[in-house]
Amino acid sequence: MSSKKNKNTRKKNKDTQAATLEKLPYRRGVGAVLFNREGLVWVGRRIPRPGQKIENYWQMPQGGIDKGEEPVEAVFRELKEEAGTDQAELVAETRSWLTYDLPEDLKGVAWKGKFKGQKQKWFALRFTGDDSDFDLDGHAKPEFDAWKWVELTCLPRLIVPFKRVIYDGIVKEFKAVPGKLGSGKTF
Repeated sequence: MSSKKNKNTRKKNKDTQAATLEKLPYRRGVGAVLFNREGLVWVGRRIPRPGQKIENYWQMPQGGIDKGEEPVEAVFRELKEEAGTDQAELVAETRSWLTYDLPEDLKGVAWKGKFKGQKQKWFALRFTGDDSDFDLDGHAKPEFDAWKWVELTCLPRLIVPFKRVIYDGIVKEFKAVPGKLGSGKTF
């Protein structure tokens, strides 16, 4: 009888913990979809962190919004910190905030356990510099060890699986941007 009671107690504790994690807020952040003159998007290969199960995935510059910072300020800061350049101009932004949830094994762990995922505002940016402007080692804690230009539609295949919903949304929202970059059309 006591074995059944222990199982029920463990299940109840697990259910309570899951409910608590679901009540966590989303971390507010931004992301940069940096387009070059050919309409390709900049992605960096994430440096694996100790204990991470995921390796060799590519993503666009992104990160949290600092206290008192506007989202558009944050995206240029993140671009400079992660890609080593701020040679860009704003082209467009997502209509709404896009969200993703962390996988269960990262909820209550990532970001010191304070968030269940991220709520992000994404910005399409036109790169105004040249490829020599990128400096992946320009920040004290580099995020990427390599970078490349890719087609917008390739993005969801390159990102870690739990962020694909965000990248699918970005592709939908910014699908017209590459065609407008070289045409002189306004956004």
